[in-house]
Amino acid sequence: MSASEANFDGLIGPTHNYGGLSDGNLASANNAGLTARPRDAVIQGLDKMLDMHNAGLWQGILPPHQRPFLPALRALGFSGTDKSVYENGWKSAPRLMKNLMSASSMWAANAATVSPSPDCADGHLHFTPANLSTMLHRSIEHEQTGRALSAAFPFAKVHKALPAQSVFSDEGAANHVRLCSERGAAGVELFVYGRDGYAPAKSGFPARQTRQACDAIIMRHGLSPERTVIALQSGAAIDAGAFHNDVVCVGAMETLFFHELAFEDPSKVKAAIFAASEGLFEPRFVEVPNSDVPIADAIKAYLFNSMLVRFPGEDRLTLIAPLETQETSSTREYCRRLTAGNGPIGAVKYVDVRQSMRNGGGPACLRLRVTMTENEWSQVNSSMTMDAEKHEQLIKWAKLHYREELAPDDLPDPSLLTESFAALDALTKILNLGSDFYPFQR
Repeated sequence: MSASEANFDGLIGPTHNYGGLSDGNLASANNAGLTARPRDAVIQGLDKMLDMHNAGLWQGILPPHQRPFLPALRALGFSGTDKSVYENGWKSAPRLMKNLMSASSMWAANAATVSPSPDCADGHLHFTPANLSTMLHRSIEHEQTGRALSAAFPFAKVHKALPAQSVFSDEGAANHVRLCSERGAAGVELFVYGRDGYAPAKSGFPARQTRQACDAIIMRHGLSPERTVIALQSGAAIDAGAFHNDVVCVGAMETLFFHELAFEDPSKVKAAIFAASEGLFEPRFVEVPNSDVPIADAIKAYLFNSMLVRFPGEDRLTLIAPLETQETSSTREYCRRLTAGNGPIGAVKYVDVRQSMRNGGGPACLRLRVTMTENEWSQVNSSMTMDAEKHEQLIKWAKLHYREELAPDDLPDPSLLTESFAALDALTKILNLGSDFYPFQR
């Protein structure tokens, strides 16, 4: 069956700022308090989407979430007009307000775990929105994510998020890789977790994904146990700043590209993938030694938080990496050697997503990968797909509604609420989301 992989990128929201809210994300912590450039951020994301569309890939758009998220304040007892709720929130609970202003939904790799129809027992495309329960600013996303996925994929099975409890802590596709020989054929799904949800928490940075979350998604998506691999992420990688597995590992087609320290037992993971892929394809592993790329460099440059894609007409894969990978000597040299050989990765393309990178998200963070058949792609909400006309329309929208700069001291300004809601209201018309898509519209 003819099928391809689409990238649905998160559109960066008008409250894009450097809040430093994500424990374990070094870039987020190191850049906290800097002045952000929301207009540059959204344009960088839109340009990346257009580049992928122009290269022949299926490209979609996931809308930003409502920020500030006033329903959370009202649920906690704040009342009155939107403006008064906003102003009183900043007066009495500024730390909470920073969490409710985050534009973190732009990192669509955390939106959901996706299983394409060839892998699922019922033959349907399945999504489970991530509960993101570890971090307050992300735990408020899953309901709106479900609405966005249902709007984009009306034919798919969009589940509710797993229980928002630490045992079922789920971070979405950032801890998930699908390997296959052909997009439309059955593949092997790799789930990576950082901790047993029932075990006591360890010291160091939080391990956000649990084994129990992986097990639950495998069951509800109807995946074959024989074609599924569950792997334990390395504690060393987590404590080095690999808060998601996609900071140290990425895969596409038959190829898994990963750092030597990505998994607790790499040889066991490779053996399990070989067993799961028997009769389907022969997996190819590109394991990067720590001696070539120290784990600190891999995380600083986000070598693995890159998109690994196969462009139409190409036999080998292309790694779409951030400029920071090119600017870091060890990763730049490794990429040069990587593409000079005859391995599965034949080219590296560098893209500018600095505004996202400074908040801790590279090219891979910005997109949710969705494998679909031609028939499924034809049923996607076409208003949520990218082309040159949509790109131009959204650039004009962003220039009209987004601030050039947003500093921490600007966040309490109630006009930011008005500006943000006006931008989102206009966006619902562009993306054909209806007049009740956001809470403030309802």
